[in-house]
Amino acid sequence: MKLTPVHEGIVVLRNLSLIVLVIFLSGCGSMADPTTWWYDEGNEIKPSELVEISSELQVRTVWSTDVGSGSGDQHLKLVPRIEGGRVFAADSEGKVVSLDATTGKRLWSIDTELPLSGGPGSGSGVVVVGTRDGEVIALDDTNGEIRWKASVSSEVLSVPAVSAGIVVVQTNDGKLYGFDAFDGTQSWLYSRQVPVLTLRGTSSPVISGNTVFSGFAGGKLVAVELSSGLVQWELSVTAPSGRSELERMVDIDGDPLVSNGVIYVATYQGEIAAVSEYSGTVLWQRKLSSYSGLGADWRNVYVSDEKGEVWGISPDNGAAMWKQSKLLNRRLSAPAVIAGYVVVGDYDGYLHWLMHEDGKMVARTRIGGSAISAAPVVSEGMLYVFGDGGALAALKPVL
Repeated sequence: MKLTPVHEGIVVLRNLSLIVLVIFLSGCGSMADPTTWWYDEGNEIKPSELVEISSELQVRTVWSTDVGSGSGDQHLKLVPRIEGGRVFAADSEGKVVSLDATTGKRLWSIDTELPLSGGPGSGSGVVVVGTRDGEVIALDDTNGEIRWKASVSSEVLSVPAVSAGIVVVQTNDGKLYGFDAFDGTQSWLYSRQVPVLTLRGTSSPVISGNTVFSGFAGGKLVAVELSSGLVQWELSVTAPSGRSELERMVDIDGDPLVSNGVIYVATYQGEIAAVSEYSGTVLWQRKLSSYSGLGADWRNVYVSDEKGEVWGISPDNGAAMWKQSKLLNRRLSAPAVIAGYVVVGDYDGYLHWLMHEDGKMVARTRIGGSAISAAPVVSEGMLYVFGDGGALAALKPVL
């Protein structure tokens, strides 16, 4: 019986009826990010070779810089945050920086000397990051000085959300915290039980108005009130099924996407669904497995699936409008959408630019030489990309 895959401390036998799980990770028994999977000799799944494309789009690098060590090979949720003409970014060894979003000029930099694992989030005058040791740190967004610290129950593998003076933080053990943005006082706590076996990572909370939306291990999507943490509704996007814990693993690791009163969410080994923001009613859903997240524009919802295919899906009914299959097993980031192009990063530092109407590849650029796990971020006509090795760049399509 052959072993496949080996997944950062978990060995899974191919025959799912005789699964053996050997877990070396944290006490909750959570799995590592699927982007770190590798395979025994003879069963290796190789990434697709890049094919030549006729470049129909020029992409200009406006500026680039380095932000410490990035997330290294840990595939952490360290994603650039753009707010008020500034870019906030952090690395896994404790560095947090503020840059001018237009020029890349460094405005301030601080070394917290902490093992950062999630963030930064920003708003209400603070920049917020989380650590692998279960700490939340809020910095003054004008100079980087530490405003406050707070302890949480587990490592923070998501990006904190900030709005209306409340910082919302999700931890890897199924808890959602609300803190006062000004002094770090805990305002509320929402908690869910975590399944025995999960992906190592969590969805990041998303705030819309006075509601926080967040996805959890086990396929649950939850809406709570921002000011109080009171539950507004809960929904099982995908119900676990199968005989083994591995088969029943249906986590929401990608961030929910809120657009025009609808929440779009994808589960690993489950479905992608459209849900009413106000009632939690499922509008449509279809089979599709993803752990990376989604993007959207007026035309489609876009998703990178677990195999490395990129889909354009109708927001009206979930029908597949197109599928791009030339990037299989290249460990794609969540898609970003800019100026009519869908952009995904891959394990080798490449950005792939696709037409939003049909998925045709029209350009390819490279940022550093390390993986791009974090979703690219779009703001004011610029695309901001943060490589796992610490390279941060601002790009702009030449139209």
